[in-house]
Formats: sequence, structure tokens, C-alpha cells
Amino acid sequence: MIDLNKEIKYVKGVGPNRATLLNKLGIYNLKDLITYFPRNYEDRGKAKSISELVDGEEALICAFPTGRINEIKIRGNLTLYKLIVRDETGSCQITWYNQPYLKNIFKQNIRYKFYGKVSRKYGKFEMQSPVYEQEDLNKNTGKIIPIYPLTYNLSQNVIRKIIENGLNEIEGKLEETLPTYIIDELKLYDYNTAIKQIHFPDNFANFNLARKRLVFEELFSMQISLLTLKNKYETKKSGISFSKDVKLSDVINILPFKLTKAQLRVLEEIEDDMESSKPMNRLLQGDVGSGKTVVALMSAYKAVKSGYQVAIMAPTAILATQHLETFNEILKETGIKCELLISGISKKKKQEILDKLQLGEIDIIIGTHALLEENVVFKKLGLVVTDEQHRFGVRQRATIVEKGNNPDVLVMTATPIPRTLALILYGDLDISIIDELPPNRKKIETYAVTKGMEQRVNNFISKNIEDGRQCYIVCPLVEENEEINAKSVMEIYENYKTNIFPNYRVEYLHGKMKPKEKDSIMEEFKNGNIDILVSTTVIEVGVNVPNSNIMVIENAERFGLAQLHQLRGRVGRRRISIILYFKIPRKF
Repeated sequence: MIDLNKEIKYVKGVGPNRATLLNKLGIYNLKDLITYFPRNYEDRGKAKSISELVDGEEALICAFPTGRINEIKIRGNLTLYKLIVRDETGSCQITWYNQPYLKNIFKQNIRYKFYGKVSRKYGKFEMQSPVYEQEDLNKNTGKIIPIYPLTYNLSQNVIRKIIENGLNEIEGKLEETLPTYIIDELKLYDYNTAIKQIHFPDNFANFNLARKRLVFEELFSMQISLLTLKNKYETKKSGISFSKDVKLSDVINILPFKLTKAQLRVLEEIEDDMESSKPMNRLLQGDVGSGKTVVALMSAYKAVKSGYQVAIMAPTAILATQHLETFNEILKETGIKCELLISGISKKKKQEILDKLQLGEIDIIIGTHALLEENVVFKKLGLVVTDEQHRFGVRQRATIVEKGNNPDVLVMTATPIPRTLALILYGDLDISIIDELPPNRKKIETYAVTKGMEQRVNNFISKNIEDGRQCYIVCPLVEENEEINAKSVMEIYENYKTNIFPNYRVEYLHGKMKPKEKDSIMEEFKNGNIDILVSTTVIEVGVNVPNSNIMVIENAERFGLAQLHQLRGRVGRRRISIILYFKIPRKF
């Protein structure tokens, strides 16, 4: 049997230096390597004649050089190398940058294959920096080529060769993970064939069959695990039956706003669960601003007034702090004691909170991952709420649940999930949906633009800041990356602060900063001391800043739809504008 736990540095072609690079991609052993699947594929199998080329497409051509490479010095650190190639139908110019060794590569009497992006300028075809090799070779052309996610200093050719070496080690030796009757009934590939064809498919039909097998196995395994977990909950001892005498109407009557019909419907579902003897395990899904926090607050009120404690877990310290402020404001007349437990508090204060929690002198504890620590002990935990569930795993949820005796569980998410998919992803949970926004929520206007409108966008930002508003600028990267053509936080920050908006207060925020530093910046932004905040998606789950009514998203094509939706929730309650910079304009 093959050892899939074999350290990656011992795989042929790796060694200690490359092992460090592979570790950055989450590849530590042979199993990680063979399950590091391509993100895309290039069909370099079928060559086109030059006359058939189309502007903007990626294509493979076979052609002879018509002469030697022409070397052109543009400036001190930039030299172009141009080669004209021809087939029976026409000619094409091939261009490379700063690659002097190419001068001795190409010979006029040998036919070469070139694969790259085609451009047509002034009626002539051109390829820039294509993949190339002699016609009789099929190392990097002549077949379907996998494209992998990379890290700096690790090329596609290198990682492809390493994965090929890894596949050679395990060829035909992987243990089958699905029952034979399922494979036969659904006409699935066996595991060995699927792994080989997902990396280096002979054709796209084989790729589709390999993907079908691996996708089925992933969903099947997840579903079995979730159903096992749900069955565990259902066969456990009885949960907590919270008091029917505790009326949620007591809190509804003191709210400074009116609940929506959707909130009232969801509260009824939650109250039925809490009053039953079966432990509640419920997912609460609702758009940003739909009022999930108030629903959690009222559920906590029922638990506390029934004699139990409540744990509310949020993914960031500043979001936890915001929840504490909301809870204290609404529950101040009820006698309920709320406290905050985050990593930034002093050791003395933390111990004081832990002691009170264990003695039952704190009713609702709101915190971050700090709530998962072993020294966090409850006297009588009855309800666990996790906010922004997509930031927590099933294991983390289970860790805090085990601090009580079958407590009820409510998990919340603003990520839009179709109901069918939610049933798959959260098969261990019942689902409630708040499908209505409060009447005070203003329409979010979303604009997809190119950089050609940058001056108009900047004028719009300036006008709103002059009116006392604030603005988010969201970027996909922290720093510039040679492998990725996208704007970075530091690049945008320097440009905005120095050139575009020197008269405004501009700051930056990203995930590599220390937690205290991030919280400090967000607090300054919340308090209105920062006009423009340039950030990565670290603000995706963050504090509510009602005064921010503009968000500009750079390289929006690099974000998923759910992520864009989540980001929209970070702007305020006035007329809101979301501006998405795309390389190619898209319709919304």
C-alpha cells in the first residue's frame, strides 16, 4: 500500500526549497499533492492555421521561423525579442520580453509550435510570450494542459512536473473509497482513473467523467457526515425545554422599531424549537440588515429568563463589541447582564469575566474564538449563537456546544444560499429564512464600470466626502504580485493618499495586520476619523458604519458573487452606491 503521508520534500523533483513553496499552497505530503486539483485547463491539442486566428483568443499554431530573432532595446531594463514565423497561410509576429537566451533557440529549417494569446494590430497577427517547443515534442503543447493555482517563485512547468512525478508513484495503488455497487450503478470512474484524468485528461470527455466522480464523492462524503451528525443530535438525550411563560412580546414592546413579518415568522419557529424537548439546531439566513441580530437577541432573552446562560460567538472583536452595544442598549431595562470576551482584554479583566461566568453572574457572554478556549466554563449554558457561520466550522461549533448539556444552537449567515444548497451544506440544521428587509433600508445602487470612468468615480467620491460621508475601497490583494494582474491595497492606498485625495484622511486595512491594529483602524473609521478606508475583504465581516455610503471594488472579477453580496452589507443605511471596476464591463 502506498504511503500517502510521505512528506512532500521526498517526492521526486521537490527537495527542501521547493517543499517550502509547496507548503504555502497547503501541500505537505503526497496526498495533498495528488489532490491539489487544477483551477483551469488549456486545450493545446489542435493547431490552427495562421489565417484562422481570431483577435483575443488563445490558440496553437505550427510554423517555421522566417529569420533570426530581432533584438530591440526599449530602455535600460527592457529589451524586446521579436521573431516572425510563417505557415502555408500567413505570418505571425512572436514577441518576448527580456529573454536574451532565445536568440540561440530557433532555427529556420525546424517547425515549432507556439501557444498563446493572439492579438491583431494593423492587419497583422501577434503573440506575446507564448509557450513554444519543436513540432515533434508534446511536453507543453499537443494536449490538454492543467493550470494550477501558484505561489511566488513556483512556475506552472515545475508544479506540473512534480504532480506528474507524484502520480507516477501512486499509479494504480490508491485504495478505492466508494462501494463497487455505487460505482457500477452510476457509471463512475474508479478512484485511480479519476485522479489521473483530473490532472492530465486525455480529452475533455475524460475530464468530465473524472470531475463527476470526484464531485460526487465529495458531496456524498459530506452528506453522510452531516446526516451522521444530525442523527447524533436526534438520538441524544432530551435537550432543554425553555419556559413557555417567558414571552417574547415583552422585548418586542420595548424595541425602538417594528419587527418585519419575516422576523416574527422566524421567531415563532425558533420559539417552538426552544420550548420543545429536542435540542434546537437551526440555521438563520438573511440578507445584511434584515435583522438577524435582533432575532438572536430575543432568543437569548428567552433562554436567560428561563434560567440559562447564552454564548454569542462572532468572527471579529469589533463585530462582537458591536453586538454587546446592541444587546446592552435594548436589554438595559430587563436586568440581563451581558459581557464581552475577546483576546484583546487584559489578563486580570479576562479572569474576572471567567470567574463570573462560571458562577452564573454573567447571563450573556459575547466573544470571538476566545470562547472556544478550555478555561471558558459556564454554570448553565442553554443557548449558543454563532454569527457569520461561514467563518466557523462544524468542529468549532461542536466545541462550544460541548460546554453545555445539550444546549440549543442558532447559527446565522448573510451569505445568500439557495434552499436546496443550504439543505446540502447544512444538513445537520433546520433552516429559517428572513426574506424581508426593514422599511428603513435604502436601495443599493450597483454600477459596473471600467477604468475609463475613474475620474468620474473619483469626483463622485469627493462630492460625498465633502457632504460628510465615508468611502470603502476594496482590493483583492495586500501587496503587488507578479503572478496576478490585480490592484493591491498598498498600491491603491499610496496613490489615493499622495496623488488623488491628498486632502482627505486615507487609511488602509488588511488581514496581515495585528488584530489590535485592525480593530483600532475600524474604530477610527466608525468614529468618522477616516474618510477613505482602503481594504481587502477583511471588512467582509465587520462593524456597521452607517455613515459610509460608497464602496468601490477594484478588480471585481476576482471576487465571488457571495463575497460581493457580503461586502455590500458593509455600507450604511442612506442612499448607497456600489461601484465595481471590471476589466470588461458586465451587466447587473
